[in-house]
Amino acid sequence: MRTLNIVIIGAGALGSYFGGRLQQAGQHVQYLVRKKRAQQLKENGLRITSPHGNYDFNELHIIEDVKKIEQVDLVILAVKGQHLQGTIPDLKLLVEKGAKILPLLNGIEHISILQDELSEAAVIGGSAFIIATLNEKGHVIHSNKNHDLIFGPLHPSQTKICDEFEQVVSSAIMGASRTENILIRMWIKYMFITAFSGVTTASNLPIGTIRRFPETNRLLEHVLIEMKQLANAYNVGITEQNVAQALENMAGLPDESTSSMHQDLRKGQTLEVEHLQGGALRLAEKVNLKLPVIETLYGLIKPFEN
Repeated sequence: MRTLNIVIIGAGALGSYFGGRLQQAGQHVQYLVRKKRAQQLKENGLRITSPHGNYDFNELHIIEDVKKIEQVDLVILAVKGQHLQGTIPDLKLLVEKGAKILPLLNGIEHISILQDELSEAAVIGGSAFIIATLNEKGHVIHSNKNHDLIFGPLHPSQTKICDEFEQVVSSAIMGASRTENILIRMWIKYMFITAFSGVTTASNLPIGTIRRFPETNRLLEHVLIEMKQLANAYNVGITEQNVAQALENMAGLPDESTSSMHQDLRKGQTLEVEHLQGGALRLAEKVNLKLPVIETLYGLIKPFEN
C-alpha cells in the first residue's frame, strides 16, 4: 500500500477528525488553513477525544499558502457550504498538481459547482456522518459512535484513486466504505439533513420536543417527501422506503438531539441555510418543481443566516 499525500481544506471538527485518523493510519496529511486556525493549531496542537479512542498529534503539517504544497494525491474538502466559493482558487492549483477532490459538504449543489470549475474528472463523490465539535482549544470532541465516511467515483477516471483510498481507509479508525452508487447515498443524506436542520432550526427546538407535537413532527415527513420528488426529478432513484427509513432514524434519536444548523443558531454563527434549503429550491426551480414546505422553512430561517 502506497502512502497518499492528502491535503485537508477545512480543519474544523470534521476535517481534523478524518485527517487525524488518516495520519494515525500512516498517511501524509497536510492541513491548508487560514491564519487564525493556523495560530490556534501552532499554540495548542491538535487532539481527538472519541469513543473510538483518543489521538494526540505529535506532528502537524500546517500550510497557510497553497503554493507551498508540492505533492498531493487527494484533497478532502470539509468546509461549510458558505465557504465553498472561497476555496476554488486553491482547489484549481491543487488539481493542476494532479489532485482529485473529495468534498464532504452537506447538500448536493456543490458537486455541479465544483465539476464546472474543476472538471468532472476531478471531483469524487463523498459524504460524512459524524457528530463532532471543536472545544475552546480547537481540539476535536467526537461525541457518539458514528464516524462514517462514504465515497465513490463520479467519473470513470477515478477508479485508481478510489482503489488506493479504499486500501488506506481499511486500516484507519473510521467507518469508511466505498460505493459505486455514491449519488444515491448523497441524496439520502441531503434529504435527511434538509428535513432535520430545517425543522429544528425554524422551530428552535430539539427533536424530542418536535416529536411531542404531531403537527410539527409532520413537517419532517413533508420535507422528506419534497426531497424525494426533487431527487426523482433529477433521475435519482430515492424511494418511499428511503423516506420511511429517514423517519425511523429521526424517531430513534435521543430527545436532546438537534442539527448542526440549530447549534449554529444557538451560538449566533452563520447558518448553512443557503447551501441546504436554498440549494434545494434552486435545483427545484430548474425543473419547474414547487417545494412549498421547504420554501416556508427557508423563509423562516433566512433572517437568522448571518
